[in-house]
Amino acid sequence: MNTKLRCLLLDDEIPGLTYLRMMCEQIPHVEVVKAFNDPLKLVEEAGQLDFDLCILDIEMPQLSGLQVAQLLRGKPVIFTTAYKEHAAEAYDLEAIDYIRKPVQKERLEKALQKAADLLSLAKSEKQFVQLNTNKGKTLLYFNQISLITTAERDKRDKLVILENREELVLKNISFEQILSFLPSEDFCRVNKKDILALKVVKFFTHDEIITTMHDLTGNEWKFTLGDHYRKEFIQKTIH
Repeated sequence: MNTKLRCLLLDDEIPGLTYLRMMCEQIPHVEVVKAFNDPLKLVEEAGQLDFDLCILDIEMPQLSGLQVAQLLRGKPVIFTTAYKEHAAEAYDLEAIDYIRKPVQKERLEKALQKAADLLSLAKSEKQFVQLNTNKGKTLLYFNQISLITTAERDKRDKLVILENREELVLKNISFEQILSFLPSEDFCRVNKKDILALKVVKFFTHDEIITTMHDLTGNEWKFTLGDHYRKEFIQKTIH
C-alpha cells in the first residue's frame, strides 16, 4: 500500500520553492511529484500528473494561487503566503490549511498530516461514486472496477470495464478527476490512456503489465507501463 502523500509545489520565487521542496523531502510520508515556479505550467500539466495535494503560493504574476486552486477542480490545497489578508478567501475555497511565510518545518508537517488524515478518511469511507454514463447516472463501486481507459469515439469520455466484463462509458471526465476519487492504494495509472486496478495485475516487466483479464479469444490483456508512471506503479506493488 502506498502511504505517501503526493504533492505538487508552486511558488514563483525560486529560493522559496527550493526551500519548500527541501522541507517536504525531509518528511517521510511526503513525495514531491513536481515543483513549479510558473502557475500556468502547473495548470497545463496537472491533468497528466498523479497527485493528492497542491501546496500553493498565493501572490504570483499571471495567476494567483487562489485562481489556480479554482482551476484544479476541488483538488485539496494548502496555501502559503506572506500576507494574512488572503486567509478568508483561502478558507472560502475550503483549503486544508493556510501557512504564513516564512514557512516553518513543524508548521508544514502539521498541515501535511492534517491533509493525509482527511484524504485517508475520505477514501476509507467512500466505497462508490455517482457519475454520468452513456446509460444514465450510475453508482460506480470501486471494488467492481478492473480497468478505466480512454473511450475510442470521444477522447473526453472514459471506458470502464467491470469485473463481470460489463462496460460503461463515463461522460466528459478527465483522468485527474477519476484519480481524485479512486482509492489510490488500489489503482494506478500505468500510461497516458489506462488506469488499472492493482488486483488484476498478474506479472509485469520494466515496460509491460500482464493482467488476469482476457479478451474474447482467451488471450491475456497486456498493457504498456509508461516511463512517467513506472515509479509509482512499482512503489504500489511492493507495499
